Amino acid sequence: MEMELIILVVMVLVALAAGIFLGMILRRKLSESRLANAQATAQQIEADARKEADSIRKEATIQAKDVVLQAKSDWEQEQREMRKELQAHENRLQQKEENLERKVGQIDLRSEELDKKEHQLRSQEGQLTKREQEADQMLHEQRQRLEQISGMSSEQAKQHLIESMTSEARHDAAKSIKQIEDEAREIADKKAKMIMALAIQRYAGDFVAEKTVSVVPLPSDEMKGRIIGREGRNIRAIEAATGIDLIIDDTPEAVVISGFNQVRREVAKISLERLIADGRIHPARIEELVEKASEEVDEAIREAGEQATFDVGVHGIHPEIIKLLGMLKYRTSYGQNVLIHSIEVAFLCGMMAAELGINVKQAKRAGLLHDIGKAVSHELEGSHAVNGGDLARKYGESAKIVHAISAHHEDEKPDSVLAILVQAADALSGARPGARRETLETYVKRLRELEGIGTSFNGVTGCFAIQAGREIRVMVSSGEVSDAQSHVLAKDIARKIEDEMTYPGQIRVNVIRETRATEYAR
Repeated sequence: MEMELIILVVMVLVALAAGIFLGMILRRKLSESRLANAQATAQQIEADARKEADSIRKEATIQAKDVVLQAKSDWEQEQREMRKELQAHENRLQQKEENLERKVGQIDLRSEELDKKEHQLRSQEGQLTKREQEADQMLHEQRQRLEQISGMSSEQAKQHLIESMTSEARHDAAKSIKQIEDEAREIADKKAKMIMALAIQRYAGDFVAEKTVSVVPLPSDEMKGRIIGREGRNIRAIEAATGIDLIIDDTPEAVVISGFNQVRREVAKISLERLIADGRIHPARIEELVEKASEEVDEAIREAGEQATFDVGVHGIHPEIIKLLGMLKYRTSYGQNVLIHSIEVAFLCGMMAAELGINVKQAKRAGLLHDIGKAVSHELEGSHAVNGGDLARKYGESAKIVHAISAHHEDEKPDSVLAILVQAADALSGARPGARRETLETYVKRLRELEGIGTSFNGVTGCFAIQAGREIRVMVSSGEVSDAQSHVLAKDIARKIEDEMTYPGQIRVNVIRETRATEYAR
């Protein structure tokens, strides 16, 4: 049993050895086959590479020849262009040289002509000198003959001629004066308009500064930065939503709102005050509060218009006209509130209509509506009276009311008693004491300037501005200023006031000179 097992093991080992030997032989043959295939492949690749290299070399040679030919062609083209430019430049230079030679020749000819003319002028000058001497001699001889013929000396004849010419000059002067006066009358209206326009222009600055800005107080200067916002987005949102300008400067704890439209300025003021109180300042909140403020101001405008019609006792007015009346609450004229002025005009028209026995309600209606054109004067061109008449016609007012509104400033010729009543009531309301005002600072400054001008002249002992600056009384020393000089002094003061000051109306200058004799009884 063991012997069989050993034999079996030996056989297995022999078989295993034979298998290993056969595997090695097979592996060797396989390796030799692969090596042969690899060598063949390498030779094929090398042959292909050589063919491709030859092809690339030939193409590169052909391309290089093409580049050289193209470069040569470009160079030859540039050379031809340069030759053309040089030839053109040479032609221009040659032409300029010919022109210069021609001009030099012309200059030489002119120089010769000038020399000839100079010689001629010198000879003519000598001839003129001789003729002047001869003329002087002849004039002297003729003067002597005239003196012998007339029996008067030259001085007597001169005096007679002067008297004759003086008489003629006076006559001509009278004609000239008459002509100047006529021309002055013709241009007086034009000059008056020009003077009025200049006065309006000089007065406009102070008025605009006072009537076109509002001031909103701030709790602290830190609030200015919050109002401006990051990169200015908050202030831009406020200005875009309200249509006004915000001025944030060095004024402590205050923001200035600037704009000609008082309604928009009121909306901006209410919105800004609420934003400051709320503390939440951003574009969305700004638009929300501006919208609410606009609604409130519109409601206030409507209520103000309805209250005005109720106070006056006028009914049946179109809602749009009531809105225009309410907008007059935010409009001033020379410091006078236009809505209050319209109510006053309505009452004055009613009182005068009652005295004349005409329709009182119609007169009140015309007086109340006469200035509605001022509510849209910043939107429409033309006179507020004409614009007001157009609006009244548009919203169904009668022809008499429309004419009274349009004619209250003579834009149309008044052809009814009602129109004349509106004119008179408008003048009364605007001219009554206290109706229109100017700033206290401007008023005091004007009075000081008046008194300063009066005391700047020699011989003045005192100067006092009275009648609200419409008259000054100048006290002078009787020892230094005579009666005749006092009249001249008054004119000089008036002229200096005209040159140095701006003022409404006219200013009366009174120079007072008196002599006082004082004695005491003991």
